[in-house]
This record gives sequence, structure tokens and C-alpha cells, in this order.
Amino acid sequence: MEPFTLPDTERLPEVLLELAVPFDEVNAVLAARTGLARDRGLRAAFDEVLREQSAAVGTVGRPSGFGGGRPVEFEGPGHLLTLLFVALAPQTRAYHRALGISPAVTRTTLADLGRQLVVSRWRGHPGGLGNPGWLTLHFRGELYQLGRLQFQRKRLTGPDAEAAAGAGFGPWCLQLHIPDHCGPLSPEACDRALARARGFFARHFPGEPYPAACAFSWLLDPQLCRYLPADSNIVRFQRRFTPLRPPGEPEDDNPLRYVFGDAGRPLDSLPRDTPLQRALVDHLRAGGHWYVARGWLSLGDHGG
Repeated sequence: MEPFTLPDTERLPEVLLELAVPFDEVNAVLAARTGLARDRGLRAAFDEVLREQSAAVGTVGRPSGFGGGRPVEFEGPGHLLTLLFVALAPQTRAYHRALGISPAVTRTTLADLGRQLVVSRWRGHPGGLGNPGWLTLHFRGELYQLGRLQFQRKRLTGPDAEAAAGAGFGPWCLQLHIPDHCGPLSPEACDRALARARGFFARHFPGEPYPAACAFSWLLDPQLCRYLPADSNIVRFQRRFTPLRPPGEPEDDNPLRYVFGDAGRPLDSLPRDTPLQRALVDHLRAGGHWYVARGWLSLGDHGG
């Protein structure tokens, strides 16, 4: 897919709307597109990164290509990364079409671009995308939004693969992700998402057997059961899973970042409006720690 093209300034706002980019970010993205067109050196760096991302569409498990080795032009605030995914989206859509994936699934999956711009702003990132590596999963065809949950094609490695083999499945599994702002994590919504995933991946990826789904999340930390009602959605979600292997070191920043946005704020300054907020704060103030727990469930068993 070369040369890479971007929509012109007349078409770009419509494309951004299709990707759920917030309206108050549109002018900034347009400005970034103008700057990119005027700077040959910047466009050369942009195209190089885009070629790398394009080559990864359809693959599973490749490094994201973002992090410490990112070109200096892509560091700091701005919308070059937003434009990168805009430019990659036609190839992603073509990949989906070739697999027979419905336009509705494509649309809701790629709309996470707009949601991540909102999340990045909420977490204090000064404009643009704070975690572009996460979106490579969507735009490479590794991750799909199916109702309330997101499902990532995953080939387990290392201790996770060994634990999965001991449990009687793997190395392929679907890694579950639980996006915020998608409604309650109700048992009914999760049942529907899991049922959709079972049919979706069997139909579109028949060469990749997915007998089980895994979640690696602070939401599975069993300590939450001490604080939340037994009939809460989070506790009921936890009960779906069998532990895969013991958690590692404490990761207190993980739930704080997801629930409060900024993991560096003093505990006394955090809101305590919900049972979950109070649980996270009270546990830490009492000297406890939070862990990312690993769990699995059979895709033949959707009960919650």
C-alpha cells in the first residue's frame, strides 16, 4: 500500500467522524495534516513509520513499534500519531473485508481511536495519543470490539503458555479487554459478547483455535471481593474465571490509572464517589497493594 495517502482537508473531517474523533480535536488534526504536507522531512519520517505499521497488518504478536525507539518527530504533543492511524485505516478495512468481517464490527473496533484521544486527555497527555501501541492491535487486525468486550487474538508464550498447557488449552487464546465508557459490565452483556466471540473467531480465523479466553487485569484481583457486594458486576465478572497462575509484583498504579486517570495523585485527593473508588483508595491507605491477576475461562461456558 504505497504511496500512502491521507484524505484532503475537505474529506478529513468526515473520516475523523467515522473514527469517533471528538469534534474539538478535529481542527488540531487538520492543522497537523497541513504541517505534515509542508514538511518533507517530517513526511518522510511519517511514511517510514507508516510502512512499518502497514507491514504488520494481519500479523499477531509483533512489537508495536512504539516506545523508546520512536522517531523524535512523534514524541510530545500533536496529532501525527492520529494521522498515522487515519492513513492506516483503509488497509485495515480492506483486511477486514477480505475476511468477511461486517462493516459494523470494523466501525466499532476502529472507533477506539476517538475514545483513546479522550482517555489520553483525561490522563493528562497534552494533546494527541498517549498510548499508540495499544491502537496497533486494532489497526493490525489483532483486536475486535464485540459488544461489551474487546477480544485480542493471542498466542501465549513463556509462563502463561506453560500455565495454559497445564490447564488443558493453548497456546492460542482470546485475551479479553474491558473498555470503559461502554456501559455496565453486566452478566448479560458479557454473555452476549462471549457468545459473539465464539462464532466470530471460528468463522473468520478458522486456522486459529480459541478454546479459551484469558484476562490479565486488576479487575480479577480477588481482594476486590472484600470491598464490593457479592452481586456487583465486577465480582460476578471475576467468578467467570479460573486462576491461570499467581500474580507477580504489586501494580498499584494500574487500577489508579484506569479508575482515576492519574496514578500520581495523592490518595487523599482522589474521589470516593463509588464503592470501587473507595475500595481502591482504602486498601492502599491501609498498607495493602493491588495486583494484576491472570484468569481463564472456557469459551464453551458463558455463565455469569
